[in-house]
Amino acid sequence: MSSQHPEQKAEQAADQLPAHREEERAEQPVARLGMFGARTTGDTSGFGRLVVRQSPKVSSERPYGGPRTTGTEGEFDEIADLLEQANPDFGDAVERIVVDRGELTFVVRREHLLGMVRVLRDDPRLRFEMCLGVSGVHYPEDAGAELHAVYPFLSITHNRRVRVEVTCPDADPHIPSIVSVYPTDDWHERETYDFYGLIFDGHPALTRIMMPDDWMGHPQRKDYPLGGIPVEYRGATVPPPDERRSYV
Repeated sequence: MSSQHPEQKAEQAADQLPAHREEERAEQPVARLGMFGARTTGDTSGFGRLVVRQSPKVSSERPYGGPRTTGTEGEFDEIADLLEQANPDFGDAVERIVVDRGELTFVVRREHLLGMVRVLRDDPRLRFEMCLGVSGVHYPEDAGAELHAVYPFLSITHNRRVRVEVTCPDADPHIPSIVSVYPTDDWHERETYDFYGLIFDGHPALTRIMMPDDWMGHPQRKDYPLGGIPVEYRGATVPPPDERRSYV
């Protein structure tokens, strides 16, 4: 077993990167310092000096490929073409298209979300009858787009899947509700609002679904306290884990 400190290993690995890769990494903005971004109790992981740089936004180029490929293009290219033909606002609506791990994602501007999902549902060549929910994601370092909502869609008719992703800033956490198009998303939007603080404009009853109505904050955001709230036990108060002891 090597006795080398983890930080020394990381530094050695960085030294072995090609020169052009090192220049690319140095140009990327710093997202956080340390393994877990701890600020109050110190980082005891051994990676306190780790510099995590913000990755550039991914945008895939054609051909997109897909499970069923003919010639140089695949199923994902066909879906993108059909969506562009069916939606006259496609160029303004779609920020970028990402193919990763066998999944096709359209990153859509929030003001075009409703128009996009209507086309996905109603065009017979697409016919994505089911929206399988919405998941919230919080990227504190993604300035101006800290909050993400990800919608997976399924076409039973054509046996296809696609994802739509929408972003909004933390300072203005509003996204149009798609319940008018996909009524089954009612509960999913409420849960995402509850845990991430995303406000779905036009939702028929946007109230908490898991946490009490008077709960402060949104527990699955990355700026939420690690230990949640103090716990009362047999007359004593146990503070959250991130406040129990300090290593500095």
